[in-house]
Amino acid sequence: MMAAFLFLAFIVLIFLGVPVAFSLGLSSTIYLILQGMPLNIIPQKMYAGIDSFVLICIPGFILAGNLMNTGGITKRIIEFANAILGFIRGGLGLANVAASMLFAGISGTALADTASIGGILIPAMIDEGYEPDFSVGVTASSSTVGPIIPPSLPMIIAGTMTGTSVGKLFLGGALPGILLGFALMGISYYISVKRNHPKGERQSLKYIWETFKGAFWAVLMTILILYGILGGLFTPTEASIMAVLYAIVVGKFVYKELKLSDIPKITVDSMKMTAAIMILVGFANLFAWILASEQIPQMIANGILSISTNKYVVILLINILLLFVGMFMETLAAIVILFPVLLPVAVQVGMDPVHFSVMSVLNLVIGLTTPPVGVCLFVASSIGKLSLAEGTKAILPFLIVSLIVLLLVSYIPAISLFLPNLLGTV
Repeated sequence: MMAAFLFLAFIVLIFLGVPVAFSLGLSSTIYLILQGMPLNIIPQKMYAGIDSFVLICIPGFILAGNLMNTGGITKRIIEFANAILGFIRGGLGLANVAASMLFAGISGTALADTASIGGILIPAMIDEGYEPDFSVGVTASSSTVGPIIPPSLPMIIAGTMTGTSVGKLFLGGALPGILLGFALMGISYYISVKRNHPKGERQSLKYIWETFKGAFWAVLMTILILYGILGGLFTPTEASIMAVLYAIVVGKFVYKELKLSDIPKITVDSMKMTAAIMILVGFANLFAWILASEQIPQMIANGILSISTNKYVVILLINILLLFVGMFMETLAAIVILFPVLLPVAVQVGMDPVHFSVMSVLNLVIGLTTPPVGVCLFVASSIGKLSLAEGTKAILPFLIVSLIVLLLVSYIPAISLFLPNLLGTV
């Protein structure tokens, strides 16, 4: 009964527009008060949720991404992608997806991708003759590649929740992220041909080389992070600090667009983003503890396994649950709450923890493009000056393709496990 009240309070707060983190915290606090439990449980469980060495890398990667973005990396990535793909029918749409794949190595977050790349490309695409709905759809959908291709903040949280190597999760997300990117390019090209979208001129090899030199530093950052972790040179947390130093050097001495006077403001903004994530993780851990005390995880696990113990059916049921949750809950909160619940079920039917984590993260980030809590869809629609209904309609063909990729990742474990098994990691 009290568990039902907990969920009801959370849902009501969400629909009232209360941020997800505080909806989790307020509903949990109400539960504790009604149960007559001491409120000092709140800071205890919040601290327990964020007391992880791995989580320290989050502020580092956020700061590195903001430094690189301020240092001019976004426009160089877009120029390179457009130089290669701009001559194809609908090339600017293809460049949009390609830029997101490259930008993923900088930000690791879908929202940053939507805001940074969408802020430049959506107006540019509309000016070039692309429909606003197509521009919004391709931008919002391609931003989901960011949390899959390493480095990835959701993968870091997933590694913390499952006890799985973050390096393995980074590797596990690489091929699914690339597959998703190419699939979105495919549907983008199909729509562009059907609507007779414009195409640009074929660029010279000299121009392509010049734009590549600009985007090269973004790709190199991802390579250095992965090589350092896989080679045992540093932990993910140490890798994030190296990424910050790398971003400062590139922005200041290579691009020469990062001013030392910019760093304090960038640092403060990064601290705010980090604080928001940590508060979310802390409240989500409190919420998850209450669910565990009410034996909700066991009920969900027993419910799934009572329907079927067949591995493929269980995978389908987990996907359906995660897709539903992803429509209403922020990705990081869903990971903290659901991973401890669903991982034992997945392992019981023979899923590898890396495969489960990659599949689940991909599943949840798709929710970033679906209403009612699809923040990437909201941001892209706002930039393209579309209503939520228009944005939702625009995202549908890209959403269908994303779901097909999700099924492939779900039922072909090798897509997620090939690189971790081939290269291994610490």
